[in-house]
Amino acid sequence: MGFEAVSKEKIILLGGGGHCRSCIDVIEQEGRYRIAGIVERCDAIRNNQVLGYPVLGSDDDLSVLRKQYSFALVTVGQIKSPVLRIKLYKRLLALDFALPVIVSPKAYVSRYAEIGRGTIVMHHALVNAGAKIGQNCIVNTKALVEHDAVIGENCHIAPGAVISGGVRIGKGSFLGANSMCKENIALDEETIVGGGGIVLQTIRPK
Repeated sequence: MGFEAVSKEKIILLGGGGHCRSCIDVIEQEGRYRIAGIVERCDAIRNNQVLGYPVLGSDDDLSVLRKQYSFALVTVGQIKSPVLRIKLYKRLLALDFALPVIVSPKAYVSRYAEIGRGTIVMHHALVNAGAKIGQNCIVNTKALVEHDAVIGENCHIAPGAVISGGVRIGKGSFLGANSMCKENIALDEETIVGGGGIVLQTIRPK
């Protein structure tokens, strides 16, 4: 058991806020990676640790940290705008970090579903057969992504949101907690659906 703990690949997390703390719990439960520490913005560093994990430095230190670590995950949350998550994700790609898919052991992801790199599937989420989820997405706690739904890159599906079968969601979109999309509709890129919102028809580009 000691050997397994030592042999796990180390991963660094970008962003030390509330979403990061939830991600830490999922990564610990999944057990595939050992968290080396947290990377924060210079102006956001207030504490030297997050849930006991050290703050390794700021975004400016990523090129140096890359020499020591191969794996990373964007753990900045996304409400309304995906801009910061996209910026950090592209920075990690440029530095040739490996960006794994993280899936909670308490979630269910069909073996017939596809999940893009850098995406995290949180506790008790369900991703059904034929669903496709893009890179750098958050499928949050108890979210449901039904069969054959397609979610573009850089989206956040918030806790308890329901994406019905065959729905198409454009990249950079945010679906709030307990929102719902009717089956077989499409949402334009960077669509925002507020908490509890119900979408019954396609949202087209303006």
